[in-house]
Amino acid sequence: MGSIDRRTLIAALPAALARQPTFRVDVRLVRILATVRDAQGALAGGLEPADFRISDNGVEQEIAVFERQSSQPLSIAVLIDRSRSTQRERAYELDAIGRFFRALLREGHPRDAAALYSFNFEVVLQAGYTRRLDRLQAALRRLRSEGATAMYDAIELAAHDLESRDGRRVMVVVTDGADTISRATFHDALEALHRADAVLYAILLVPVKGEAGRNLRGENALIQLSTGTGGRMFYPSERASLDQSFAEILRDLRTQYLLGYYPKNVPPSPDRFHRVRVEVKRPGYTVSARTGYFADAVP
Repeated sequence: MGSIDRRTLIAALPAALARQPTFRVDVRLVRILATVRDAQGALAGGLEPADFRISDNGVEQEIAVFERQSSQPLSIAVLIDRSRSTQRERAYELDAIGRFFRALLREGHPRDAAALYSFNFEVVLQAGYTRRLDRLQAALRRLRSEGATAMYDAIELAAHDLESRDGRRVMVVVTDGADTISRATFHDALEALHRADAVLYAILLVPVKGEAGRNLRGENALIQLSTGTGGRMFYPSERASLDQSFAEILRDLRTQYLLGYYPKNVPPSPDRFHRVRVEVKRPGYTVSARTGYFADAVP
């Protein structure tokens, strides 16, 4: 009798398990780097978690991670356009980037590191992530201007490399904005940046003075890539303002907040892009942060 009962119980198990409710849980931590300015435009560095509000596809989320600027090391990928169209002012541009590397490694977190990529018709990693200023400076001296421009390919590759880096991930692109030969598209580059949780800063160098020297399509693409990831766009018009652009990037990075949350009760996105909104509850404060992230759509 006992053996019959056991067989009956075993046969009933699949049906019993099938009746148990199942829950889909997204355990991915969504990380957001945020730069905050007060009503006067000054960087605001003394905020607390209660000052922030985050929503994911319209649903408010609970902040699970909150860290201020100095607690997370920086990994900065600097991408230099070395196509023929950027040859003008090349020497001063490389000197300014060298000064940026020097300032980055002299201050801040002891594990901050930088990598140098160049792109024209191909993308080349000139120096991997390092704190060795001499290696970065030597790589800068090797650069020459020639060929076409594969900007989206460079962004996609550098973003992929950033994914494995600890801490905060940042990309600085120095270019005239014209992509002429990439295999990757604008959307490929944008998705790669979001998957890497990377913030992009763009420095647009116009090769010819006036409207005739501007590539508006490329310029608009850089605006979307920078603002969509929480970065900024710079338009240095003269030598001094190029150094100022790099100095402002460093000031932003030294005053950033790292916010994180585990998505909860978030409706699915048919286009796989979750729209994220970060706000500061204090009147007059503005936030620069990524506008969302890509996730697999739920059928």
